[in-house]
Amino acid sequence: MWKPAAKIKHTADPGPWPSREQAAASRLFSPIELGPIHLAQRTWVPAMVPWRATEEGAVTQDVLDWYGAMARGRPGGLVIEATGVRDVPSGPLLRIGHDRFIPGLRELASVVRRESAGETKLFIQLIDFLAIKRRPSKENYFNRFLEITEAHRSHLGLSDDRAVRDWFLDAEDAAIAEVLSERELEAYRMGYRERVTDMHLSHIAELPRILPGLFADAARRAKQAGIDGVELHYAHAYTMASFLSPKNTRPDGYGGAREKRARLPLEVFAAVRDAVGSDYPVGCRFLAEECIAGGGELDDACYFGAAFARAGMDFLSTSRGGKFDDAKQPPVGAAAYPYTGRSGYECMPAYLSDEQGPFGRNVEPTAAIRRAVRAAGFTTPVVVTGGIHGFEAAEALLRDEKADIVGAARQTLADPVWFRKVRLGRGAEVRVCEYTNYCEGLDQKHKMVTCKLWDRVDLEDGSRRTPDGKRRTTAPRWTE
Repeated sequence: MWKPAAKIKHTADPGPWPSREQAAASRLFSPIELGPIHLAQRTWVPAMVPWRATEEGAVTQDVLDWYGAMARGRPGGLVIEATGVRDVPSGPLLRIGHDRFIPGLRELASVVRRESAGETKLFIQLIDFLAIKRRPSKENYFNRFLEITEAHRSHLGLSDDRAVRDWFLDAEDAAIAEVLSERELEAYRMGYRERVTDMHLSHIAELPRILPGLFADAARRAKQAGIDGVELHYAHAYTMASFLSPKNTRPDGYGGAREKRARLPLEVFAAVRDAVGSDYPVGCRFLAEECIAGGGELDDACYFGAAFARAGMDFLSTSRGGKFDDAKQPPVGAAAYPYTGRSGYECMPAYLSDEQGPFGRNVEPTAAIRRAVRAAGFTTPVVVTGGIHGFEAAEALLRDEKADIVGAARQTLADPVWFRKVRLGRGAEVRVCEYTNYCEGLDQKHKMVTCKLWDRVDLEDGSRRTPDGKRRTTAPRWTE
């Protein structure tokens, strides 16, 4: 992962923990209305991808254990990982693109209700993504993947396609870079990646026609499965975020100016709302800032936040960065990972950081979005996440009206029941995240995500282990 030049070592400091009485009187543990439903408290576990589904995208026992452990912390809201809306293979990531996935998701909803004693509301994050290929070897790219064009032949003065391929295979990379187009060079160096602006591809041109129905059907399945609400994934490196980006220059009315870039995300939401009705909460996660050259900035996010609230979304959740555009070159045989560049760092900053540090980097941008939503006349709840790991920081940002709900991903991974511990006045027992991004390293390798603070603790207690047998798959149980 990219690291800032300063490399200042920061230590997580949650500050003093509240007594049980102080927690009971706090804003953090006070209720809030989220559209048609009631959250018992303003605590939130955002979506994380744990790599525990089957290769077909079905719920497994490891998936149930993962969410059951977090439900025991009784957060106000818990979001299921990014779940694909298409019925296409995507590795061990959850999917919801067919009715056959409903029974497993229904069991997952049941587990969360049971383990949280009915206190936690369960949401599912719905995602669409475009094709991305692994970085090819030089031999494979020039023998199999590169389409030889007249531009190549003319530049090299060769008429025979085999001769052109042989030239590329013998040439140095500097010479190759002078012949290939920008996209061809990217496919060679990084692996082929589709963009929403690839209008020459019929399935990309057809996205505005296809996606509203795919998301609506997925939301309908979520409701059938007993999941309490849906979060539309409009963030990071994926399809809907790409429509919102200033880099979206589609000429078909879905790109260019902000209102055109927002058009498909709003049409998707409208289709979802029609499918599930007004009594079912629907919100979205989107970027406060893309953190890439030429990408979306905070004023874009303020505009989108107000537009989403105006359309009737029940909550807004913010994130940062996480784009393919500045990802590091992957090894041959691996795909680009959108959290390896500066934008990825902004999404998951580590303890080695700049002067600002890894804690709360998204708070002020989120506060600006919330102000824009309020100025537009809407009271839509706004969820903030990013390096928040203590009671005092969470309480202060709620008191200062910088957000309405506080989310914590890595801190909840470090201690899945930390919200419960704090609420009971037992904050001294919280396992505090060290922000080393050990978990992110596992995610990058598509391995089961665990936390180094617990994955080798009490290995003999009978808990399930990762396939290599070296790590436990969930944190040791805590006794109230």
